[in-house]
Amino acid sequence: MSGKKAVAIGGGTGLPLVLSCLASAGFETTAVVAMADDGGSSGRLRRDLGVLPPGDVRNCLVALAAAGEPLAELFQYRFPHGEGLAGHALGNLVLAALQDITGDFARAVQVASDLLRVRGRVLPSTLAEVVLHGETLSGDVVVGQWALAHSPERVRRVWLEPERPPAYGPALDAIREADLVVVGPGSLFTSVIPNVLVAGVPEALRACSGRVAYVCNVANQRGETLGMDAADHVQALREHGLSRLDVVVVHDTEASAPAAGVEPVDAGPEVRSRIAGAGLEVIAADVVDASNPRHHDPALLCAVLRRLG
Repeated sequence: MSGKKAVAIGGGTGLPLVLSCLASAGFETTAVVAMADDGGSSGRLRRDLGVLPPGDVRNCLVALAAAGEPLAELFQYRFPHGEGLAGHALGNLVLAALQDITGDFARAVQVASDLLRVRGRVLPSTLAEVVLHGETLSGDVVVGQWALAHSPERVRRVWLEPERPPAYGPALDAIREADLVVVGPGSLFTSVIPNVLVAGVPEALRACSGRVAYVCNVANQRGETLGMDAADHVQALREHGLSRLDVVVVHDTEASAPAAGVEPVDAGPEVRSRIAGAGLEVIAADVVDASNPRHHDPALLCAVLRRLG
């Protein structure tokens, strides 16, 4: 793998897992991170300080930090109490402070990368202040990433305001130059698709000379994607502008029985046939985490991603 470049696009908890897999496989790894988060610590910092959301960036920095780097654990420390501090991750506060000191979020991320001795790069998809909007199946408009992620009703479509914000140039360069691009896994409408809505990202994916793979979620989320199968996930990506996909990685839902209270993303033979009918290669493998069936098993997913390289 030496010398090969990989880019992982997404947000939330899925992106750090993919980054760890790619880095361990020997790729020169870059994260392209969604900038629509407005919940929790990131949302509070956006509202209080006017900074870009640091949470997903922080998690990616930690995922790519040098092995044994003590600052990585410190960045993930979350204050359990204290007026104004409770709920904040220390790394979020560091990134907010660095943005204030440098006057530039991208520069703040680079300084934090140096502190953590990151093996790769973490890049925001855009430096614009964006707000995610969405429409549910019943036609209701929901404003904000957090509100959409917690909507009790399935989401039909999403968009950013301002629409088509400009991409961060180095993120586009990384995508175009990659030997492998991995999109997802992660919350489909609130972590993955927001990157596709940034001007230039779909075009950079079309220009990429390497393979573009989508890692589909193993379980649907309450409200957001309830009732969607793997082909529906792919179709949603296409409807939001992602016209370039080469490979779709799905969990082989016939390999394990569904867990109580979890709706697997159906990827049975008929669903896989629909995806393949769109001209895409489908890789079906048992990649679910048996102890946490809403998520991928890190070792199993890493094994599949190595095959893509």
